Amino acid sequence: MNVAESNVRATLLCGLSDLIEGGGVAALIGNEQVALFYLPDLPAPSIFALGNFDPIGQANVLARGIVGDVDGEPVVASPLYKQHFSLKTGACLEEPGVSVPTYRVLVADGHVFLIG
Repeated sequence: MNVAESNVRATLLCGLSDLIEGGGVAALIGNEQVALFYLPDLPAPSIFALGNFDPIGQANVLARGIVGDVDGEPVVASPLYKQHFSLKTGACLEEPGVSVPTYRVLVADGHVFLIG
């Protein structure tokens, strides 16, 4: 898909080569930090985007968390208090009702775009 030719509103985040396999990086979109996680060994989608702000630890740290899975659910563990946030839904597995925003991403022409 060519983003320039589509009707999709997309914001360029980074090049695919800027991402770390099996880990996270942070991107700044306006005044908000977004944590990007690249998991090439998973079936599509292999790039997940979450808000970087840990609502429990009250800091922008999720991109520095440890990526793994809990019962088959891909997650990131916050580096502060170790709560697990679903990479698919943003929900905190240990604290019902606590979540972080999730974002749609698109990879096109070797670049990663935030959709919406």
